[in-house]
Amino acid sequence: PAYDHITEPKDLEKFFNSRIKVEGKTGNLGDKVAVSREKSKIHVTAEAPFSKRYLKYLSKKYLKKQQLRDFLRVIAPNKTSY
Repeated sequence: PAYDHITEPKDLEKFFNSRIKVEGKTGNLGDKVAVSREKSKIHVTAEAPFSKRYLKYLSKKYLKKQQLRDFLRVIAPNKTSY
């Protein structure tokens, strides 16, 4: 979707930064969670226990907000990424 200009990776990165909860508070990333972007890939690095399912939930929420949820699907190509 990024190569087709359907979504912008920088917008998803900003969404993750504002929505990821650490210790029950949003926007409290601190040193425990880092969100970075390389072209069309977004990397989330966490020192604290962090659920892969939570990233999928946030990704679906972002797609719903962009009204793309009905057309795009979040899948996992391997065990450690989406």
